[in-house]
Amino acid sequence: MDRSHEATFICEYDSQAAAQLVSESIARELDEIDDGRARASVTRNRSRLTLTVVAADLVALRAGLNSWTSLIEVAETVGAVATEPGSPNERV
Repeated sequence: MDRSHEATFICEYDSQAAAQLVSESIARELDEIDDGRARASVTRNRSRLTLTVVAADLVALRAGLNSWTSLIEVAETVGAVATEPGSPNERV
């Protein structure tokens, strides 16, 4: 595949734990979503999460970004609910 299009999405979190939670949540999907037209990678450095999507064409790039940013949003929402005070999964 000629991967001529790339986009990088950076998220800064209030804590390393929050970034790790989101990173681990979405990293599970890497091999499941990638296809012949687009591929994603996720890295974390302390409280910064970096998502890079590389695609063969702009349509695949847009679709990849939509998918991955949606997964990040879900992970953030679920993580916020799971770590609320009083939650059984509250991180201390």
